[in-house]
Amino acid sequence: MRGRWGQRGGWQQSDLPPADDAAAWFSGRLPDAWFTGAPDVVVDREEITVIGELSPLDGEFTDDAARAAAESGRISRWREETRDERIEIARQAEHRYGRKVAWGARLGGTEELFTTLSVPVMTRLRQPERQVLDTLVAAGVARSRSDALAWAVRLVGEHTDEWLNELRSAMSKVDDLRAKGPDL
Repeated sequence: MRGRWGQRGGWQQSDLPPADDAAAWFSGRLPDAWFTGAPDVVVDREEITVIGELSPLDGEFTDDAARAAAESGRISRWREETRDERIEIARQAEHRYGRKVAWGARLGGTEELFTTLSVPVMTRLRQPERQVLDTLVAAGVARSRSDALAWAVRLVGEHTDEWLNELRSAMSKVDDLRAKGPDL
C-alpha cells in the first residue's frame, strides 16, 4: 500500500510537509488590514483553517438580531472583497503545506466559515453503535447517521479537549522520533 506521498505503509503524519510554521506564515502573508490581530490557524492532515477577527461595527442596533444581521453582512462583504487575494494566498499555502485552505471570519458574536472541506470517513459500527445513531436521527437531533456521527464527534471533542491536546502532542513526538530513525 502506498501513502499520500508515495511511501509504503499508508498515511503517516510524517508523510505530509510540516506545517509547524503555518500560523506564522499566514500572519506574515496576510494583508495587515484584513484582521484586527493574528488569525487563528488550525492545521490537520487535510486542511488548514484560517479565521480572523474583523474590525468592530460602528453604530447602535435595535436588538441582538439586528446586530447579528449586521455582523453577518460585514463578514459577507469581507468575503467578497478579499476573494481573489484569498484564492492566491490559498494556492501558495496549498503548494507549501500540501493541504487545502479554508477561510473564516469572526465579528462580535458571529463566526462564519467558508470554503471548508467535508471529508468522508469510512467506519464499521456494530448494532449498539448504530442504534445510538438511529436514536439521534429518530429524535430529530440529526438528519442522518452521518450527521449523528458528526454530532457525536463534536460533542466528544468539546468535552475532552485537554485530553485530545495531550494525545496530539504525544503523537507529534512519536512522528519526530520516527523521522529521526534509520531509513529502511
